[in-house]
Amino acid sequence: MTKAIIINGGHTKFSRLTGVEQAIEQALAKAGATVETLAVHELPATDVLTANFKSVAIQQAVVKVGEADIVVLLTPIFKGAYSGILKAFLDLLPQKGLQNKTVIPAAIGGSIAHLLALQYALVPVASILGATSITQPIYIVDTQVEKLEAGGYQLDAEATERIEQVVFQAVPVNA
Repeated sequence: MTKAIIINGGHTKFSRLTGVEQAIEQALAKAGATVETLAVHELPATDVLTANFKSVAIQQAVVKVGEADIVVLLTPIFKGAYSGILKAFLDLLPQKGLQNKTVIPAAIGGSIAHLLALQYALVPVASILGATSITQPIYIVDTQVEKLEAGGYQLDAEATERIEQVVFQAVPVNA
């Protein structure tokens, strides 16, 4: 069975990025992959920021990435680039930590103006880390994600369709 991990480079569970994460999780599961999420902000901050490779939490997170077939790099876009917390975590991966993996770059941003941030900032890093295959990026504008009054999130149909299209191309048939 295909293993997928979503590396969430957001700073909280209470943002629209969580809605995108949940939609990607659902699409991966629907495609037949097992899914795990790694929320970088839940790792020990000092260990992430000081690149403490001896940290047990960091070592466990790196092993989880190593075990995955598909890695989703999920981030909010800030000032035209992916989050610093995601970059700090990616710096902890081995030089070829994404080798033999399919990477799905995904982000949410305030406007369509940041659409190319994934292509020009995150895709090159995934490539340098040895990603075997990098899918078309998934970029969601935050207005496409509604926070529901009862809790949870709802993505508009177009955003959901794009997520499913990329995920179904990434997950091997009979995963």
